[in-house]
Amino acid sequence: MAHGISTYAYFWRISARAPRPMTLTAMLEDTAALGGRVFQICDYAPVESYDRAQLADVRATAHGLGLTLELGTRGVRTAHLRKYLDMAAELDVTLVRSMLHTADHRPDVTEAVTLLEESVPRYADAGVTLGLETYEQVATDDLLTVVRDVGSEHLGIVLDPGNSVARLERPVDVVAAAAPYTVNIHVKDFAFTRRDGWVGFTYAGCPLGEGLLDHGGMIAAVREARGDRAVNQIVEHWLPWQDDGFDATARLEHQWTRHSINTLLRSE
Repeated sequence: MAHGISTYAYFWRISARAPRPMTLTAMLEDTAALGGRVFQICDYAPVESYDRAQLADVRATAHGLGLTLELGTRGVRTAHLRKYLDMAAELDVTLVRSMLHTADHRPDVTEAVTLLEESVPRYADAGVTLGLETYEQVATDDLLTVVRDVGSEHLGIVLDPGNSVARLERPVDVVAAAAPYTVNIHVKDFAFTRRDGWVGFTYAGCPLGEGLLDHGGMIAAVREARGDRAVNQIVEHWLPWQDDGFDATARLEHQWTRHSINTLLRSE
């Protein structure tokens, strides 16, 4: 398993709250400097407006840094997935992550299967795998039904068990169910903390190894189920905004990312 970093690990540093948001080139350089081998450009809207020359520059920068690129988007409409397949060709990408729902399209299982049966063969012909992420808007069982019904080695699951907790699905159950179909893993830890006055909980991210994610168990389950198949581990965070402002938040975001990469390096 190769390990790397997602744009979500730079969430605050590329946000509108950043005085000077990091560029894609800066994120690639930082990933390489931290020891990552993969960079997932995930839900990063600017890349959709890049022309072929700009995409070629991104590809060349990544290759020069020794990084493999992956892409991430949302939705399963045919035209949208075709656009990302075209981008994948320009960026030398073989893994695209998506989700079933967007803000204006929420297909049920039947519609999702119909749409993906049109798109996935094109992905397969291009040697690109499409991964659907586990998350709270879609039951894991429904997501797995979609993958099974389409029935292609080029359609699988992006495993992120922390997302499904909001659907009252236990991470261990999500891992067990999704492991045989997993093509990519998002690595982020998470924990519950009591709110002031003990009135409820906050569910948020924490440094890898300090929360509820059984990272070792998840990796063991995927390795047992998938054998020698290459399944990359991609670092993400749920880092809350810090009361001390942007500089404190950015420093902590960097610390969490470095810690996660170092943890993955030690686990190899």
